[in-house]
Amino acid sequence: MEDVFRALADSSRRRLLDSLNERNGQTLRELCAGLDMARQSVSKHLAVLEAANLVTTTRRGREKLHHLNAEPINAVAQRWIHRYDRERVLALADLKSALEETTMPFVYTTYIRTTPEQLWQALTDPAFTSRYWGVRFGSDWQPGSVMSWTENGRTVADAEQVVLESEPGRRLSYTWHTFTRPWADGAGVAEEVRAKLADERRSRVTFDIEPAGETVKLTVTHDRFDQGSTLRPMISEGWPALIAGLKTLLETGEPLPMSA
Repeated sequence: MEDVFRALADSSRRRLLDSLNERNGQTLRELCAGLDMARQSVSKHLAVLEAANLVTTTRRGREKLHHLNAEPINAVAQRWIHRYDRERVLALADLKSALEETTMPFVYTTYIRTTPEQLWQALTDPAFTSRYWGVRFGSDWQPGSVMSWTENGRTVADAEQVVLESEPGRRLSYTWHTFTRPWADGAGVAEEVRAKLADERRSRVTFDIEPAGETVKLTVTHDRFDQGSTLRPMISEGWPALIAGLKTLLETGEPLPMSA
């Protein structure tokens, strides 16, 4: 965590994070223009933020997009904030989320002491996913194949619930699941909320897997949200806990306790 606090100590780097908080997924050129900073300075500061895992990047054609990464801040919250003043901080965070637009992609990067092959298995094998996610997938994991999701004893399948990309050990992408009434009953989601979710266009989740020394870098991107999406704030709370469970299972062999 020393790298995180060192990165946050510089006011210019905090300005970069503020800019990405206002509009995530910016190019280097956009960040320079928005902050009136020299390109070389911005590049150096971004390198520090990336090294601290506070910023992660994705590619859109030839463009390199920069995103805030919640994982280090979540680790700080787990270690200190939750211990001392969790309820007050969560109340402020809820207020902040309610006042902000929630249509930006969710991007989360973490490093797991495992292999690309083991991580791929953990993302696709029902024997693994049921342990940290509580979901069993049914699919041959070929692009275009339909996926079924079994959760809380209820199976959900749909013609548009499909695998989009599948490169074992490297990249997996699929459309998000279908919000049926049986799913909502099992998940404890009110019908009013379920109806709003069902009215939104189907979102997408992508897992990018990269070797990183003795670890594997996992970047989870959840995108394609409607303006003012009901789903976006819901997944921003769920993914950090889910990825923590995945990481713990792979590194220790034991899953984190799942919330009731």
